[in-house]
Amino acid sequence: MTLPVALSGTDVIGQAKTGTGKTLGFGLPLLERVVVPADVEAGRAESGQLTEAPQALIVVPTRELCQQVTNDLLTAGKARNVRVLAIYGGRAYEPQVEALKKGVDVVVGTPGRLLDLAGQRKLNLKHIKCLVLDEADEMLDLGFLPDVEKIINMLPVKRQTMLFSATMPGAVIGLARRYMSQPTHIRATAPDDEGQTVANTAQFVYRAHSMDKPEMVSRILQAEGRGLAMIFCRTKRTAADIAEQLERRGFASGAVHGDLGQGAREQALRAFRNGKVDVLVCTDVAARGIDVEGVTHVINYQSPEDEKTYLHRIGRTGRAGAKGIAITLVDWDDIPRWQLINKALDLDFNDPVETYSSSPHLYEELSIPAGTKGVLPRTERTRAGLDAEEIEDLGETGARGSRGGSGSRGPARSRAGGRAPAEEAERPARTPRRRRRTRAGAPVEGEAAATAVVEADASPASTVASASSASAVSSGSSVAEEAAAPRTPRRRRRTRAGAEAPAAAAASASEEAAEVKPRRRRTRKSAESADS
Repeated sequence: MTLPVALSGTDVIGQAKTGTGKTLGFGLPLLERVVVPADVEAGRAESGQLTEAPQALIVVPTRELCQQVTNDLLTAGKARNVRVLAIYGGRAYEPQVEALKKGVDVVVGTPGRLLDLAGQRKLNLKHIKCLVLDEADEMLDLGFLPDVEKIINMLPVKRQTMLFSATMPGAVIGLARRYMSQPTHIRATAPDDEGQTVANTAQFVYRAHSMDKPEMVSRILQAEGRGLAMIFCRTKRTAADIAEQLERRGFASGAVHGDLGQGAREQALRAFRNGKVDVLVCTDVAARGIDVEGVTHVINYQSPEDEKTYLHRIGRTGRAGAKGIAITLVDWDDIPRWQLINKALDLDFNDPVETYSSSPHLYEELSIPAGTKGVLPRTERTRAGLDAEEIEDLGETGARGSRGGSGSRGPARSRAGGRAPAEEAERPARTPRRRRRTRAGAPVEGEAAATAVVEADASPASTVASASSASAVSSGSSVAEEAAAPRTPRRRRRTRAGAEAPAAAAASASEEAAEVKPRRRRTRKSAESADS
């Protein structure tokens, strides 16, 4: 439905359920509009239309989605040698700047890094023919809107604009029309697929206690026929904690959340795609657009914030016609929030069944073998694990987190000057600074000679020599020069005579003290005898 409209150059608002191929819905028309050397050779374009600056721009909300869209477009544009570049934060600037200098046809990026490079004039946006906002409702949200507006203001006025997302509220569509020219709104749904959720995804909602959730998840992950699984949490701390608990229980798990460095995030996703890790615990950074084959189970460990987040989370399974299972664990405190989501999506789970890890209906509905415990048997621990996937050194900027955070930041730096210890050893020794005396802003004459001699040797003989040399210099000068000459500090010497005099004085003082008779005290008897 999208291809003929988009190929004609018309602005498009595309809306379809998750897993229906929206990336190629905007990617193929965009690749066709780009002029490459193959078009000039085939006679479809003139050589003057070629440019090294980007001709198309795709703006996405997350780094993971940026990488995925880039890989999809590289695969689709391989036959025509279309140059596609991913620009996102957490990586070093230099490789991205070098790629832009060599020439790029399509740029896929996140708003922050795009604005950075455009502000430094490393990214030229004057030749953009087509702008795409993927996950448009997120891009036009209050948080991203100022950055998106700045980017749009840098683009040519005459261009094609396309917006794509699985959820497109009316307010977002109204806002989007400010940047579009007579857009065509395409909403693609299957005739037999009613509602907003995908029919191939079986949904289960349980009321669960927070202290029993780790045990429930461990048993759900041992269900029959389970492939890859994604577990969504609301907070970064919960995601890290659950990933660690599952690892202790024997599962090959990885984590993706904002507190990890970019190297660790990409390591976890690569390990998940390659099958070294079969459980990915993540926050909502991985809820949009991530497409991994073989995801059979999605578990909402915590209730999502709203119905849009719920749709995007469970949309990681049941993609491209495959079947999937979505399980939501709702805490007692989250029941009101869940009921709002249930009403907005017109679901049948207004009052979730109270469920525990030992509940029989949990085993029956999710095909969990009887007798399953919360620890994975050693015979089933066949995955290589997260450590089998190497962390790529990305030259990260401001990396955080224990895995791949500070460790993947590149060369070690010292506290003092940000230089490695080996580099510091190569630097020559620093000459100590000499302090010079001045009087009224002018250097004092004779100071250099005196200080040079004093600093050369600190022995008593050299001190005497320095004093004599200083006096020799000053003796031949005028009275004014003598007054201005520096005074050599007088050194007090202790002689034998001088040492004996204090000793004699001390001895005489002690003798005098001994000769002084004690004062007699007058008593009553002595007074009476004196009177008589």
